[in-house]
Amino acid sequence: MNTSLTTPPAAIEADATNVANTSAQVADPVAAAPAAAAADMTPRSLLKQLQTQFPAFRDFLPLSIGIDKQILAVMPDLNRKIMRTALGIHTGSLRYLKVMEKAKVRHDLDGTPGAEVTDTHRAHATQVLQERFKKEADRKKAEREAAAAEEAARVRADKLNQLTAKFSRK
Repeated sequence: MNTSLTTPPAAIEADATNVANTSAQVADPVAAAPAAAAADMTPRSLLKQLQTQFPAFRDFLPLSIGIDKQILAVMPDLNRKIMRTALGIHTGSLRYLKVMEKAKVRHDLDGTPGAEVTDTHRAHATQVLQERFKKEADRKKAEREAAAAEEAARVRADKLNQLTAKFSRK
């Protein structure tokens, strides 16, 4: 049976329009790129983009309160969850916390100085750094103790093997 006789003319026109729109999207990959880039964006890739685009991120300057709203104003199609994760990675980094510990002024996206950094925020950065350093020191200490215990067990096994070899009957 011939489908062109049973298919209404409006459906044929709609199919032709869909094919034309699809062809236009394929022909113009630049227009489709922002949507594809937003879908493939990870927090780390967004952070790299922010660091190349904005001096405050590149130089690890203390960010102004509400920087997320400034970012969304510049990049309205940005996924908020990915942005918040990227901000968390940035503000939790060792380099940012060290700068924040001594900072006096916060900065906007373009690096313009803004509000003051409060003593509470500086103290929080100091506390987080101290906790990290303590945790790292504890981890290294545990590794050293485990290595020493392993070495002691190896030496003991060697001595037992030597004694066994010396006094065994053959």
